[in-house]
Amino acid sequence: MRLRFGARSIAARLFLSAAFWSALILVLAGLGLSALNARWTEANFDDELGVYLKALVANLPVSGDEAKGGAPAGIAPQFELAFSGWYWQITRLDSAPPDIRASRSLFATQLPHLVAVSPDHGDILSGYVIGPGGRKLRMVERQIDAGDEGRYLVQVAANADVIQSQERSFEWGLAATFLALALALTASTALAVRYGLRPLRVLREGVASIRRGEAQRIDGEFPHDVAPLAAEVNQLIDSNREIVERAQTQVGNLAHALKTPLSVLINEADSASPNLADKVREQTGIMRQQVTFYLDRARAAARARTAGLVTEVKPVVGGLVRTFEKLHAERGLVFEADLPEGLKFRGEAQDLTDLIGNLLDNAGKWAEETVVIRARRVPPAARDLPAFLIADIDDDGPGLAPAAREKAIERGKRLDESRPGSGLGLAIVVELASIYGGSLQLEESPLGGLRASLRLPCV
Repeated sequence: MRLRFGARSIAARLFLSAAFWSALILVLAGLGLSALNARWTEANFDDELGVYLKALVANLPVSGDEAKGGAPAGIAPQFELAFSGWYWQITRLDSAPPDIRASRSLFATQLPHLVAVSPDHGDILSGYVIGPGGRKLRMVERQIDAGDEGRYLVQVAANADVIQSQERSFEWGLAATFLALALALTASTALAVRYGLRPLRVLREGVASIRRGEAQRIDGEFPHDVAPLAAEVNQLIDSNREIVERAQTQVGNLAHALKTPLSVLINEADSASPNLADKVREQTGIMRQQVTFYLDRARAAARARTAGLVTEVKPVVGGLVRTFEKLHAERGLVFEADLPEGLKFRGEAQDLTDLIGNLLDNAGKWAEETVVIRARRVPPAARDLPAFLIADIDDDGPGLAPAAREKAIERGKRLDESRPGSGLGLAIVVELASIYGGSLQLEESPLGGLRASLRLPCV
């Protein structure tokens, strides 16, 4: 198992983040448990001292030999050994000087008070004091008011080393446990990061295989989080492959288109024709037209691959309608537009102008009285597919027979030489629409002429 901790490594960030928060949580939990254990240990120790305190209180007041230093009933033997670390002391507060009885373990020393003696205080107090030999003691004390028999301060203390020893033992055990837990969490985090990032490694290996020519696409099943990325990479690969294939096709088409004019020029030059200048002018014009056509397609393809381009349809079409009304004003043609508000083409404005402009130009050439353009939005067929807009351009001209409609969209094909044009208009529309993933269909119009139905992606 190996993780790469580069400066921008996702694995390193995930691992270090998980390790940091795990360590922080363990440290805070350890401190909290240690504090709770200290309070619990002190409370248990105070309970043990409280048992002896109750035994001393139960023997108040006493007389006789016990009042001279004998041990009350119920007190353990450790209170009899000098400086054993276990001490008790009873002080009569209403006598002057105070009468003090103490365990033999105190050996002529006295216990300090926790607080100033208060006649109204009857609760059991606990705390730390410094006892004989400068050792730290844990002590409990209680003030008892026996009425006519006197007021007493009863104290029991023991070395605090016992508490500290128990706390250290618990802390060492806790530290060992949490250390083992931290190591287990570190290992499990590393495994989780490695397992969780495995789809990304598979994706990277798939891209590397494509770069080496060993595969055409990224195959395999990916989690829902990574599957969209794999799909986008595949689409990008398909798009690049399509661009290359299209470029190869266009270069071949351009070479083929220029081959005939060049052959004509060579033949004219070899035959020393007196019309050579006219032929050169004619054929170079054809060549310029072909070069312009393919350059326009290349530019349109580049714009179509640019993400984020959106064009409002109504302003563009409205401007074209006004332009063509002026161009055909002498014929009295009427151009009608029925366009919804907010309809947006997913592409560049110049391309939309070329698409709609060529179709309106073609309709205007053949229409008798009216040209109508209508557009509508078609919702996507599936969630991951784009929406489309359908623009229908109708004219009331002579129309075209079904067999002639396919020829009409061929590049350079003119069905009627009586009208001006190069025969490239509809072909440009077909090519440009296909670049955007759209299409053009020629149908019979309800007005009696031809309907050009243009399908383009929209927002």
